Amino acid sequence: QVQLVQYGGGLVQPGGSLRLSCAASGFTLDSYAMGWFRQAPGKEREGVSCISATDGRTYYTDSVKGRFTISRDNAKNTVYQQMNSLKPEETAVYYCAAGLGATMTASRYHYWGQGTQVTVSS
Repeated sequence: QVQLVQYGGGLVQPGGSLRLSCAASGFTLDSYAMGWFRQAPGKEREGVSCISATDGRTYYTDSVKGRFTISRDNAKNTVYQQMNSLKPEETAVYYCAAGLGATMTASRYHYWGQGTQVTVSS
């Protein structure tokens, strides 16, 4: 069964850090571009970061550049997103996804994780 299972998330104070993990089962991640998306209540799903399958290039939405880092460990079949200096407006459900091209467009991804809540609040 093809699955992406997410770990991490939770409640963090403004300025704090969290690391999200996304582990694949039923397929190997090394052939896929991976992306992280988030969706806040009442808002559309937004691309946050992605990483290429071929050359490991990373891409970020402007608002998280310098604070978020996407990485992959193909040996562990897992992708990560380290999030630093978190802001209250970044409270959302975060999703990982696997697709055939590194893009911020959600419709280009085939497999999705179950989502994990990140709440940034004091």
